[in-house]
Amino acid sequence: MLTPVLSANWGDADSFTMSGYERRGGYAAARTALQLQPDALISLVKDSGLRGRGGAGFPTGLKWSFIPQGPEKDGTHKPHYLVINADESEPGTCKDIPLMMANPHVLVEGVIIAAFAIRASHAFIYIRGEVLHVIRRMQKAVQDAYAKGYAGKNIFGSGYDLEIVVHAGAGAYICGEETALLDSLEGRRGQPRLRPPFPAVAGLYGCPTVINNVESIASVPSIVLGGTTWFGSMGTEKSKGFTLYSLSGHVKNPGQFEAPLGVTLRQLLDLSGGLREGRTLKFWTPGGSSTPLLTDAHLDVPLDYEGVAGAGSMLGTKALQIFDDTTCVVRAVLRWTEFYAHESCGKCTPCREGTYWLVRLLKRWEAGQGSPEEIDQLLDISDNILGRSFCALGDGATSPITSSIEYFRDEYLAHLTHGGCPFDPVASTLFASAASGPISTGAGAPA
Repeated sequence: MLTPVLSANWGDADSFTMSGYERRGGYAAARTALQLQPDALISLVKDSGLRGRGGAGFPTGLKWSFIPQGPEKDGTHKPHYLVINADESEPGTCKDIPLMMANPHVLVEGVIIAAFAIRASHAFIYIRGEVLHVIRRMQKAVQDAYAKGYAGKNIFGSGYDLEIVVHAGAGAYICGEETALLDSLEGRRGQPRLRPPFPAVAGLYGCPTVINNVESIASVPSIVLGGTTWFGSMGTEKSKGFTLYSLSGHVKNPGQFEAPLGVTLRQLLDLSGGLREGRTLKFWTPGGSSTPLLTDAHLDVPLDYEGVAGAGSMLGTKALQIFDDTTCVVRAVLRWTEFYAHESCGKCTPCREGTYWLVRLLKRWEAGQGSPEEIDQLLDISDNILGRSFCALGDGATSPITSSIEYFRDEYLAHLTHGGCPFDPVASTLFASAASGPISTGAGAPA
C-alpha cells in the first residue's frame, strides 16, 4: 500500500547530505533533464499527470506551459522566475517541513529541472521564518549544490545558469497564498493581489513566474527518471502518482504516510495503529482545517481530488486531522476560526469583518449563551464571506463552520441545553444539578 519515493530514505543517518543523496542516484535526473529541450520537459510533466500538491491540485505541467515564451511587443524578453512555496502554515499540515529536513536535495534537484523547463535563471525557495532549522538545512543543501557545480554558472557543462535563493518569510499564514507570497518576496506586506493578471504573466517583479509547492517540485526528479508510465501506475485515473499524507490527532502513531492517491482513511488508520484505545472516530479533516469536515461515514472515500470533492470536501494539503468521540466540535471549530481571524491580512472586508463576528458568535455558543436563531446567523455570515474574498483564506475559514453545522447541528444545540459545553465536566455537573429547575446559561467552558 505504501509507495515510498520521496520518503524512501528519510530514516538514513545521512539522508540530508550531498554524499548520501548522490549515493542513491541523486542529481542523475537533473543531468538527464538538462540534455532535453525545455518544451520536452514541460510535455513530460504534463503527460505524467502530476497535480499540484499544495492544495488546489492544478496540473503542474499545464501551469508551466502558461509561461509566455516569445518576446514582448517591444522585442525585449522579460526574465522568468520560479518560486517554491514552502510557507507551510495550514493547521494539521506537516509534510513539506519533514521533506526539506530529511531530503532537501530532492527539492534542489527539482528546482533545477523546473527552472530549466520554464527558462528561468533565478529560483526562490520561500520558507516560513519560524522553522529556522529547516531554513539552515535548505541553505546548506543549496550551498553544497553550488560547490558541486549543480547550481550557479554552466550547470553540468550545459551552458545553463541558475541562481537559487533561500528566502525566510516572517511567519504570516497569508503568505502561503501565492500572490501574497510574491508581495512578501518583493519586500512589501504580504497581501493577496487581484487577478488577472496572473503570476504566469505578471508575477514576481512584474515578470512571468511559476509558483509551485515543495512536494510538487520534489516529485519531478523521480518522474524524469521513472517516466510517465511508472508514475501513472500509482494513484487513480485523474489523480496520478504518490503523495504524502499527514496523519495527526487522536491516532496511536501519527506521522507522514507516502501512499498512492486514492488510498482511504480506513487504510491509513490501519497503518497508524488506529485510534486511541476504546475511542471511536467522530470527525476529521481531509486537507487541513480549511477544508470541510468529514465523519466516520466517509472512512472509505478515496483520498484523491475527485473522491474527496465528491464527498463534499477538498483534498487540500492532505492533512488528515483525526478527532475521536471525546472532542467537542464547537470548541474545535472555534479554535480554528480564531486562527483564521488572527491570520486574516485585513485587506478585504468580508474576511476581515466576517471572521471577527464568527469568533464572537462561536464563543457564545461554546459558553452555552447562543440561541437557535444564531445557527442561521453563522451560516449567513459564512455565505457572505464565501466567494467574496480576495483569496481562499476567507473561504477556508467558513468550511469547518458550515460542515460542522451540517453534521453536528444537534451538538450546537446541546450547548444551550447544558448551559455550556456538554463535553466539559464542569458544565455537565451544573446541568445535572439544575435538571429539576431553570437551566443556567452562564456556565462557560474553560478556555
